Amino acid sequence: MNREEIKAILPHREPMLLVDSAELVGEGEVQGVYTVRGDEFFLQGHFPGNPIVPGVIQCEIMAQTCCALICGGEDMAKKNTFFTSLDKVRFRQVIKPGDRMDITCKLNRRKGPFFFASGQIHVNGKLAAAAEFSFALTDK
Repeated sequence: MNREEIKAILPHREPMLLVDSAELVGEGEVQGVYTVRGDEFFLQGHFPGNPIVPGVIQCEIMAQTCCALICGGEDMAKKNTFFTSLDKVRFRQVIKPGDRMDITCKLNRRKGPFFFASGQIHVNGKLAAAAEFSFALTDK
């Protein structure tokens, strides 16, 4: 899926749409890509002269990639997605402008409207971030 196809699934729009592409790669697994351009709103002031992608944005990128998997079969015009938890979040290296994030997310289980997943971000083949998280998919 390219950005336009992702927009059909996710409610996010610029500047908060933070996935360039996503692809289902197996049962319950999705891979996504986001390349840091350098002009993103979240780099302004974080940090002047040494821009670094904030950890909370890295978590959002994993979540949006995961939602491409979770929400693909839903009529998203009638649904909301909400973060419900973040656990075991680890940041291993900084992510800077020009870096390409390769994101992998796996759906671990579902219980009613709740989805439990895990995600990783790799940059240049090295683990940059990892987390476990959950979402609720609710009616609007």
